[in-house]
Amino acid sequence: MITRDDAVAAATRIAAHVRRTPVVEVEPGALWLKLEFLQHSGSFKPRGMFNRILASDVPSTGVIAASGGNAGAAVAYAAHTLGLPAEVFVPVTTPSVKVETLHRLGAVVVQHGKEYAEAYEAATKRAADTGALFCHPYDQLDVCAGQGTLGLELLEQVPDVDTVLIAVGGGGLMAGVAAALEGRARVIAVEPRNCPTLHSALAAGGPVDVEVSGVAVDSLGARRVGTIAYEVAVRTGVHSLLVSDDDIVAARRALWDRHRVLVEHGTAAAYAALLTDAYTPAAGERVALVLCGANTDLSRL
Repeated sequence: MITRDDAVAAATRIAAHVRRTPVVEVEPGALWLKLEFLQHSGSFKPRGMFNRILASDVPSTGVIAASGGNAGAAVAYAAHTLGLPAEVFVPVTTPSVKVETLHRLGAVVVQHGKEYAEAYEAATKRAADTGALFCHPYDQLDVCAGQGTLGLELLEQVPDVDTVLIAVGGGGLMAGVAAALEGRARVIAVEPRNCPTLHSALAAGGPVDVEVSGVAVDSLGARRVGTIAYEVAVRTGVHSLLVSDDDIVAARRALWDRHRVLVEHGTAAAYAALLTDAYTPAAGERVALVLCGANTDLSRL
């Protein structure tokens, strides 16, 4: 079970390799944006991947990951930084901007299947064959602990934050942040209606497979929430809110129009909760919104 102590240990381990991303107060005393898309490789993922690699004995065959794009870019970046070979499996539906990033970072890229789950199956088989270190995008303790360093950082930047809104796919970021903030602030998960992994798990009493589709499937398209994420959500009282694809598209546009912030659709899901009736802060509530990734195609704005 992941705890705040795991995130604290990860923060020390990865400090030399990740950025401390800024927070912008956009509604005085009420709303802050955590600009995590300014992290290396364009998303929060390097926090967890650096922690996974640095906490492990990595063989000469290097590291392998399966990803919708962002986790793969983080693995490729971390491996490149640490001088290790990396192989990344992605679905054929992965946006070209993410595939190009993987190539630029020196990873061997294998496009397999239409969904993340198919790429994942191929990657785990390849790791078993080569002995390379498998870096799960969200359901490994070291990965979740690394993502939790974002929560520790946010608490230093907004010490009296009440609520943190986070978009959820597989749930690694939510798990790490909720563990890091346990007893200090609450975490609200936001998911597309077409990718309701945590929402379905909470209703079913455990992780279950769901059908995934829609505008945010490239980053929030895990078919099943991670076991770690589910356990942390239950333990810390994380609730899941659902937003529509139309809400996500509108939120992404609003972030640009109002704040000149450009993010990917999955990231915009969290903001969509505030722009609709999915989440209404109480009077005086201090809310932080994690903008976790911006690996997007400019032509889709």
